Amino acid sequence: MKAAVHTRYGPPDVVHITDVEKPVPRDNEVSLRVRAASVNPLDRYLMRGAPLIRLIPGLRKPKDPRLGADVAGQVEAVGRNAKQFKPGDEVFGVCRGALAEYACASEDKLAPKPANSSFADAAAVPVAAITALQGLRDKGRIQPGHKVLVDGASGGVGTFAVQIAKSFGAEVTAVCSTRNVDTARSLGADHVFDYTRGNFTKRGQRYDLILGANAHHSIFDYRRALSAEGIYVIAGGGLLRIFQTMLLAPILSRIGSKKTRFFIANINQKDLVFLKDLLEAGKVVPVIDRRYPLSAAAEALRYLEEGHAQGKVVITVEHGNDA
Repeated sequence: MKAAVHTRYGPPDVVHITDVEKPVPRDNEVSLRVRAASVNPLDRYLMRGAPLIRLIPGLRKPKDPRLGADVAGQVEAVGRNAKQFKPGDEVFGVCRGALAEYACASEDKLAPKPANSSFADAAAVPVAAITALQGLRDKGRIQPGHKVLVDGASGGVGTFAVQIAKSFGAEVTAVCSTRNVDTARSLGADHVFDYTRGNFTKRGQRYDLILGANAHHSIFDYRRALSAEGIYVIAGGGLLRIFQTMLLAPILSRIGSKKTRFFIANINQKDLVFLKDLLEAGKVVPVIDRRYPLSAAAEALRYLEEGHAQGKVVITVEHGNDA
């Protein structure tokens, strides 16, 4: 089968399409006929081996050369202990090596594909939408009527965060660039702040919850914009901001009533089903910026690295017998 692989760390040029052995599902897995996948910042970090991966002994080159996690496709075969799905079922979730014609996934990392979603739409959801959901609900303790600000509202996590926050009944402020203002409004944002025209942390507005989907400001700036009991959750951004938050959040959260939290999303079936219901109800609609064929996986990663994607970048996978 064809798959996108990288046998060394580096820029997108190290990614190429080659023939690899078709994977066989483990006992608790299913094998998927991949129909679509999407790329995430995680793929970029794994591709480049940055910043800490290369420092791990024995990882001077990728242990697993395959890339991709987000997936949507059809079940082709099931492991002997896999009971939830059967061949032909249409599913979405995460797996190993999604940028390929076939991949294997644990049953508990998959859910039935939303009935009203294409494979491309479904593949755009898992990592970004679950990150947004868990950041808002689990770490941010979002409640109806909360004033919520999403910084980086035009990216993969941000576009989902705006919609999910609205589904919880929050008053949402989206922070994005000029070219994304209309998109943010179309997603339901009550207020949109154009960061090219000022710094929202200096406006004097206070928020119950700030989700840093693409955090550019310091942890102190975000805390200044919180209400007395407010929570700042960082879900993405530059490595400097992430490290700063990881280091200082536990300390600062002990000072006063404002809280700061960093987390890594836990992809699980329960939340995939929750998102499936939101999609089927029309409360969440994936925003897809560009679609690339599997043969152009390197170009998709290159575009992702530029940092200007509006929503998600999707990889479509064609098979020889597709209608």
